[in-house]
Amino acid sequence: MPKIHPTATVDADARLADDTEVGPGCVIEPGVVIGPGCRLREHVVVRRGTTLGSGNIVDAFCVFGGEPQDLKFDPADETYLIIGDDNVFREGVTISRATTPGNATRIGSRTYWMVGSHAGHDATVHDECILINGSAVGGHATVGRAAILSGNVLIHQYTWIGERVMTQGISGYSAHLPPFTMGAAINGVVGLNTVGLRRAPDVTAEDRKQVKEAYRLLYRSGLSLEAALAEMDAREDWGAPAGRFREFIRAVVTAEPPYKRPLANPRRRS
Repeated sequence: MPKIHPTATVDADARLADDTEVGPGCVIEPGVVIGPGCRLREHVVVRRGTTLGSGNIVDAFCVFGGEPQDLKFDPADETYLIIGDDNVFREGVTISRATTPGNATRIGSRTYWMVGSHAGHDATVHDECILINGSAVGGHATVGRAAILSGNVLIHQYTWIGERVMTQGISGYSAHLPPFTMGAAINGVVGLNTVGLRRAPDVTAEDRKQVKEAYRLLYRSGLSLEAALAEMDAREDWGAPAGRFREFIRAVVTAEPPYKRPLANPRRRS
């Protein structure tokens, strides 16, 4: 049986795994599903439409599946929040459920959310991301695998942040930030995340060389976005990481509104 503190309120229609732990003052609404090995500390609120996978640790005062902060949202609509496995959510994390009927805000597995971080409605945060204190992901935005959002970083709605991106603290992005790059200031990019690339277990030395060439074509060749993409397409020997960089650029080139946004701009390192 789940271990539920006597001061917690758990709706009879919620489904909790047998080894779930629910701490003092928690509120779990109808239709919530919580998988094995999850531990909810004090005063966690899990609202309807939310599913947690296995092994999630949820610290005090988190709110999952709250109504989207969207003036157009109809509370009668059925929308969802789906969270994967083995995530850590520190104090005060908030993640909204989707605003579009039938859709879900989606959080991957093995992510780490520090104090006061937030993801808005219909956002997607992929596996192994880290959101540092006060960072916020806007509605319909996507954060790629193993990206790191530093303190108080803001991601505008409908913006894409590529995999293994590293951002400067107190920076903001309404332009798409390519994979493996380092973002800074407002919509700036200052180079490749070389440390992150070296540490990535699935990226070889040859992959790093190819990603560096892709970055050069995009930002240092003087080519237009379309011409740089054509040059990337000519590199038929590229492996998966450089290939994913290329496909990110292709998605930006072919995007339709409201995802039709520029790429982050190159800036000099200070």
